[in-house]
Amino acid sequence: MQPIPLITLRNGAQVPALGQGTWNMGESAAAAGAEVRALQAGIDLGMTLIDTAEMYADGQSERIVGRALAGRREQVYLVSKVLPHNASERGTIAACEASLKRLGTDHLDLYLLHWRGSHPLAATIAGMETLMAQGKIGGWGVSNLDTDDMDELADAPGGEQVLCNQVLYNLSRRGIEYDLLPQAAQSHIAVMAYSPIEQGRILKQPALKAIAQRHGVTPAQVALAWVLRRPGVIAIPKAADVAHVQANRACLDLHLNENDLSELDAAFPPPRRKQPLAML
Repeated sequence: MQPIPLITLRNGAQVPALGQGTWNMGESAAAAGAEVRALQAGIDLGMTLIDTAEMYADGQSERIVGRALAGRREQVYLVSKVLPHNASERGTIAACEASLKRLGTDHLDLYLLHWRGSHPLAATIAGMETLMAQGKIGGWGVSNLDTDDMDELADAPGGEQVLCNQVLYNLSRRGIEYDLLPQAAQSHIAVMAYSPIEQGRILKQPALKAIAQRHGVTPAQVALAWVLRRPGVIAIPKAADVAHVQANRACLDLHLNENDLSELDAAFPPPRRKQPLAML
């Protein structure tokens, strides 16, 4: 089993390039036990970055994560997000404190603005700085911000402390390759790719299926390996059962060759011009 590559953030923290997402977890009480076991299995396999948000299942996702972390919080790099309408200076602090309570912990490793809202970025940053000073978060970042938003953020007081931008990135959503990925690399900002297999919608694409068959793997593993081939990119696929987690982890044993990559470029062409930032 290939080790999971580590990515070093601007604050020196090292995180695995393959983590675990939790979007849509916590929505069914019947599935909760399997979801907890899946997250714990992922931790055991080294997928120790777990991403959640106050929005997911109205806080129930955070409660699922809290159950999975019981007795092993120190093993995990924990990420959550504040909703835009809560992201005033005081609102950011209050939302974080509510997330910590649901998660059953006293600190987050990374706290993200979920997407751009009406509150000024400077107000959100001020709230993040207070939370850092109080030891409630180890660092902060953003999600779903395009290049112009990132430029504005960089010019705001304290904006240079941003660690990460979590955005939609997969074979069918390659727009960020044109400008946002190069911008992030130049600024030493990590990119966290959510929905790296487009919530399963791309998995029946013929080229993807053919490459998977050639390598004796699944189309999802090919799609994940493709995202993870890029330096500075973290992928956070969701898996709600142990077998799915194990399959995600095994994608790192797959090496895509130049022929594979050319076929994928033909099936999913890279961007030739600026595209609006895609969101789900």
